[in-house]
Amino acid sequence: MYRDFDFHSVSKILFKEMNWTWMLLSFPFGILAQAFRGWRWKQTLQPVGENPRASTAVHSIFLSYAVSLVIPRIGEFARCGVLKHYDNVSFPKAIGTVVSERAIDSVLVLLIALFTFLYQFRVFNRFFDETGTSIHSILRSFSFTGWVVTAICGIAVIILLYYLFKRLSIIDKVRGTLHGIWQGVISLKDVRNVPLFIFYTLAIWGSYFLHYYLTFFCFTSTSNLGMSCALVTFIVGSIAVIVPTPNGAGPWHFAVKTMLILYGVAETDALYFVLIVHSVQTLLVVLLGLYAWLALAFTKRRKIIAKD
Repeated sequence: MYRDFDFHSVSKILFKEMNWTWMLLSFPFGILAQAFRGWRWKQTLQPVGENPRASTAVHSIFLSYAVSLVIPRIGEFARCGVLKHYDNVSFPKAIGTVVSERAIDSVLVLLIALFTFLYQFRVFNRFFDETGTSIHSILRSFSFTGWVVTAICGIAVIILLYYLFKRLSIIDKVRGTLHGIWQGVISLKDVRNVPLFIFYTLAIWGSYFLHYYLTFFCFTSTSNLGMSCALVTFIVGSIAVIVPTPNGAGPWHFAVKTMLILYGVAETDALYFVLIVHSVQTLLVVLLGLYAWLALAFTKRRKIIAKD
């Protein structure tokens, strides 16, 4: 995507043409998005008998995003490990609540995506046509034989795992771990103060959106595009980051750049936008991770209290 791109010109955009005021105004929302996620996580852990400190939960979120820049998706395990280390929170239960949180977030994003898709159907249709990512073309490229082989392999893996779990001597430990994960998964049904949980969820994604939307006003080419374009590119970018790359690098750039071009932004300007915005916001993630690492270094571990 950046082949033959003049990277030397980026410094000119950064220091002479870009409005940094709006970028700085977007930072608090990037921080709040992660903080809200930490506070919500603390709330989802309470029904399974775990009560970590709010500060530890938030710091674990900051650290998890930074760690995921090195190894994508490892942050979900890292934040559970932080709570285990500092607040003696059950690791399997923590993992289970993470699964529940991700499920809730996925449903919300899909609902927003559906609304946005219907509202801006023509733009999405052009996006699919120009990128060759229509569902029809994807399914057509997968032959009948391919479907059959995939199904057979899937069934074989399930059977193999069943016999392995049945014969392994650690089956009881595995069952205990899975039981803890399941407890975490179903913890949402017993969450206290449901309105607060809903507020946290909406606040997380509202903050993510504002963190992104305010950057439109940093550049002349995007400052007049409006809320509709911001919402469409935000949703497309949110779906693109499913691909396990550091902070969505690559897929996010491609998806957002392509959408911006469909809204009339010149390709070079779109490339400047995605490169600078993603780089600056990734730098914020790194700084928050470093802050969390230092804060946790001065955090005292809770003493383990024997439970009946």
